[in-house]
Amino acid sequence: MGRNTRKRRTPLATKAIAASAALALGGGGLIWANFYASAHESNNSAQNQTKAAAAQVATISCPDVGQKLTNVPNAARPGVATELANLDKQITEAYARLASTRQAQQNDTNFVQNAIVGPLKEKRAATIDRIRIGIQRVGGSFDTSLAQLSACTTQSANQTNAGGQNGGNGQQQGGGQQNGGGQQQGDSQQNGGGQQNGGGQQNGGQNGGDGQQQGGIGGQAGNGPVAADFVDITKVQPNVKAKPRKTRGASTGTFTTRCGVNANKNHNTDNVIVAPGVANGAHHLHDYVGNQKVNAFSSNDTFLQGGTSCQNKNDLSSYYWPVVRVQDGTQDFDQNADGGGKEGNVGRILVPRQAEIKYVGSPTSKVVAMPQFLRIITGDAKTTTNGLANANAHWSCTGFENKVQLTEQYPICPQGSQVVRTFAFQSCWDGQNVDSANHRTHVAFADANGNCQNGFKAIPQLTMRLVYSVPRPSIQNGVVKNAYAVDGFPEQLHKPATDHDDFISVTTGGLANKIANCVNRGQRCQ
Repeated sequence: MGRNTRKRRTPLATKAIAASAALALGGGGLIWANFYASAHESNNSAQNQTKAAAAQVATISCPDVGQKLTNVPNAARPGVATELANLDKQITEAYARLASTRQAQQNDTNFVQNAIVGPLKEKRAATIDRIRIGIQRVGGSFDTSLAQLSACTTQSANQTNAGGQNGGNGQQQGGGQQNGGGQQQGDSQQNGGGQQNGGGQQNGGQNGGDGQQQGGIGGQAGNGPVAADFVDITKVQPNVKAKPRKTRGASTGTFTTRCGVNANKNHNTDNVIVAPGVANGAHHLHDYVGNQKVNAFSSNDTFLQGGTSCQNKNDLSSYYWPVVRVQDGTQDFDQNADGGGKEGNVGRILVPRQAEIKYVGSPTSKVVAMPQFLRIITGDAKTTTNGLANANAHWSCTGFENKVQLTEQYPICPQGSQVVRTFAFQSCWDGQNVDSANHRTHVAFADANGNCQNGFKAIPQLTMRLVYSVPRPSIQNGVVKNAYAVDGFPEQLHKPATDHDDFISVTTGGLANKIANCVNRGQRCQ
């Protein structure tokens, strides 16, 4: 994989500069664009400044249809997945229309609604209806209220840039489940929580002196992150709760699998779990370790033939996550590719220094072996649209992991400390299904005491710890310099809470049973 380190404009940035506005192009649930006051308006007019601020960024939030589809017959799922991918594609096309109609947007305050949001609703309605037809054709039932999800709403930039994602009050809520079901809910104050219009780097400062980009979204491609997305971890109060107390029946062992850090650069922008058969279904780049033959067109049969990067050759499981990039003005191999620079995922890709993959037990019971081909997604790539209900990102720094875990902000680590990104997957399984229509309801987190509910069975909990050497960001005059961020749907603005991780369990030689037995016996295995 080649790397171009010249500081050059991305396709997105070029459009933004030419139009005197920033625009992110990509699939997913939000559309944003910059709007400016007319040239004849005085910058010294308080009234005009207020008008400009109110109109500066328009946001369109579209409901995530896939999250609502919890009962789709197996026979209909391939077609439904394709139509869900079409919804993302329609958003991408809407971005393109925004990019080519900048002057019309400035001249007509109703243009976005009439020319973009309205037609988008019609396309979404037709797609949702095809989903209905596909489900009913095989005898399934369809909730007709889902037709209402075709409509998208407009928002301001302040609603997405307000100190994380909980309204700009600077509070950090640690969302997500970790360590056997104990939620981390920090109430610590964060620096930078009110930086709503902080801007960011624009191609390493090449296009505007100090690198601040007008419009409030910031970032090298104009779609985040912003200063409010970062916090000095030394200024955050401890927020990690104690783990659930272990009972006499606990399974206390661990099984470690060593699968490398993706040094061989096995990447793609597909997601075979969510969008099987759809190229670029993720709209962002993943690192893959473990199984080496995973793409949109893989099947259970090809997984068994894929080979593995794991030392234990019976571990053919696929472990994959969005790449982390440093937005320092440089570009990587995919600067002109779908899912990369063409969709607002820009900067230099960082390879983890460490990737620790470990299975742990339940604090209250023995575990059953994971079923072959079990699929689990932890976290939510669309929290900017969906909210934090399924967020499960955990960001920290070496030396702080037992004290501070962040969900809604990236940590700025002290000198000598490295960025740590951890995932603790759902550890309860319904005992029947290896997947579900929305890829969530077949698995669940344990409760605060570590117990599985609703008849679910405890399985070995997959945990992952990724360590990165990240050039230290700084915040100057409300602008983040040397930002880093995870890849994501560009409209999600590279928020930390959108981080997520994917897993497909594929084993041979009885490995799944060996992992469960090791954990149940309290052993340390690998």
